[in-house]
Amino acid sequence: MPSSPTAQRSVALVTLGCTRNEVDSEELAGRLAAEGWRLVDDADQADVAVVNTCGFVEQAKKDSIDVLLEASARKGEGRTQAVVAVGCLAERYGSQLADELPEADAVLGFDSYADMSSHLRAVLDGHAPASHTPSDRRRLLPLSPVERQSGAAGVALPGHGDPTSPEQGLDGKAPASGPRVIRARLDGRPWAPLKIASGCDRRCAFCAIPMFRGAFVSRRPHEIVAEARWLGERGVKELFLVSENSTSYGKDLGDLALLEKLLPELTAVPGIERVRVSYLQPAEIRPGLLEAMATVPGVVPYFDISFQHASGPLLRSMRRFGDRESFLALLEDVRRRAPQAGIRSNVIVGFPGETEADLDELEAFLVAARLDVIGVFGYSDEDGTEAEGYGDKLPEDVVAERVSRFTSLVEELNVQRAEERIGEGVEVLVEELPDTAEGDDAAYVVGRAAHQGPDVDGVTLIDPALAPGVAVGDLVRATVVGTNGIDLVAEPC
Repeated sequence: MPSSPTAQRSVALVTLGCTRNEVDSEELAGRLAAEGWRLVDDADQADVAVVNTCGFVEQAKKDSIDVLLEASARKGEGRTQAVVAVGCLAERYGSQLADELPEADAVLGFDSYADMSSHLRAVLDGHAPASHTPSDRRRLLPLSPVERQSGAAGVALPGHGDPTSPEQGLDGKAPASGPRVIRARLDGRPWAPLKIASGCDRRCAFCAIPMFRGAFVSRRPHEIVAEARWLGERGVKELFLVSENSTSYGKDLGDLALLEKLLPELTAVPGIERVRVSYLQPAEIRPGLLEAMATVPGVVPYFDISFQHASGPLLRSMRRFGDRESFLALLEDVRRRAPQAGIRSNVIVGFPGETEADLDELEAFLVAARLDVIGVFGYSDEDGTEAEGYGDKLPEDVVAERVSRFTSLVEELNVQRAEERIGEGVEVLVEELPDTAEGDDAAYVVGRAAHQGPDVDGVTLIDPALAPGVAVGDLVRATVVGTNGIDLVAEPC
């Protein structure tokens, strides 16, 4: 039973970065709720604000520090007594971040998550725990993937829960069967991210994620299905399967085809209408996975493929595989299986040694690929990565010019791709209802078609006069009749 003082204390989880961080925050919320903490939405109304930071790229780090500073500046003005940094930035830099950001009352790494309640009590009582000391988390697990499951018992894996623990959460409900779930919903959205794995074994020259997220570890299927049931019982209609690399799922469980086998189990969960897979590595995509994603009823034909570039020589320098021809062949295979598939990707420009010939290859690929959404990032050195030590670095102004050039290109290409969808039939998951008080831009029913991922892939707009009585979480069949940038305008069938 929680102690009386803790029962009177409140906490707000402020989440930055990706959907994987959202899962981690909801696990933390579940742990804290089980210990008697009151969860609040507004950090100003909480005794302690826990900021789940992002440490991915330079801009994300700056955003995380800005949020920590803003929250710390408001201490004493309202209820907030303390601000605690957790998440990837805290894990990656730990005591260094604490030294440079004394405004934060504690900097805690992933190993603190299981006992976060005690740590927050100590912070509020004036006895903050020592700041996290960073290490290379790849070294915490055996090198061989097949040996990791037995070795992972003592290693913190945020978002994986703890199947031996009692039910955690706000409403006390437990799943009908299977492992107990450590999670509390922090929003009322009709979709939710569901973590299927953590970490990454790839060694991309530009990426620091494996160092602070660790080696790749799959969650066991029965734990994933149990959490899916838990989410379905709480009104979730769409599961968004997340990891650092979903195409590696099952390799440490002895079955690389395990994701294909898991998908039908997830679509059969009561209440779940759609399952969406994210974070696919092109070099690891197998025909069996493509076929399952294209044909299993309830799995949306959505392909989030991490191309990063299209020049073969530059990709080799990045420690990646592929080229323009092989990537276009993969996309042809996807569309042969699922003609209306949604396909998104990210690309990096300005990588050390990138030439105009490399950029020509990238442009030719993007023009031919007809991707729905493309994110453009400019290269910047990341601490501890191989590329940090490369020569042939491009000046910042050259990188910025290339980002601007390719951002303009992909904006045009993505609008063209949206216009190609006029006349298509779509099924729209309703996420927001009109708010006429917000003006014309909010006077639509807002949702997502099957090919649109959450938050960053555009939305589908429906005139509320054509969809009377529609509610958040409904699935509405419609026809695309127009576009607004990359957003679609549709009319119910």
